[in-house]
Amino acid sequence: MNTTVTKALTTPSQGVSESYAQLAEGLATLYGRHCEVVVYSLHQPEGVAVYLAGSSRQPGAAMSETEQRLLSQLYHTRNERLCLTHQRLGAPVRSLLQLVRDGEVLMLLCVHLDLSAPLHELMSDLLPPENERPQTSAENFSNNVEELVTLTVERTIDAINADPHVANNAKNKQIVTTLFEKGIFDIKDAIAMVSDKLNISKHTVYLYIRQKKRDDEELSPNNQENP
Repeated sequence: MNTTVTKALTTPSQGVSESYAQLAEGLATLYGRHCEVVVYSLHQPEGVAVYLAGSSRQPGAAMSETEQRLLSQLYHTRNERLCLTHQRLGAPVRSLLQLVRDGEVLMLLCVHLDLSAPLHELMSDLLPPENERPQTSAENFSNNVEELVTLTVERTIDAINADPHVANNAKNKQIVTTLFEKGIFDIKDAIAMVSDKLNISKHTVYLYIRQKKRDDEELSPNNQENP
């Protein structure tokens, strides 16, 4: 998903109007480089991609298995579905699927936001360019960042504490590891905030981060011995 490529097949027979093409472009621009927007024609049962923004997929591609499954649920429930899905490698994705009706169903609009992207990149894409931002004090900007970090930390803690597959004595380490993967520790004072939330020392947080980096280095292809 990490691309800004835009592709389109927009002849009338493919069932995508200029207005929906502009909508796809606008959504991809709004959510940034880690967002993929696809418009599918549903004139064929498996669906065919007729307009793509921020996607590495090609026009004419069929829907993924996850999209097909969610589409079948849409037909029996309502016209839109907002949910958490996962990429093939397990990365979490926030997905919105919207049926576009004109008498009969013609198209499916899919918006996928990659939540595994570093937090500072997601924030950078959501904020306007620096030269277009309203003049605000550094204190207010700092407060907004702190609120976002706090929300991310609290949601991560709640999710892992509720996960029965993570042992109680491993939860703090798993929380720190997950936050590291989200890029939280690239933000100033995040380590102090996490240590306060978990009621552990900053040294322990640093220890978990070092262990995570060491594990990643060991799994790096550059460190794998050739057979």
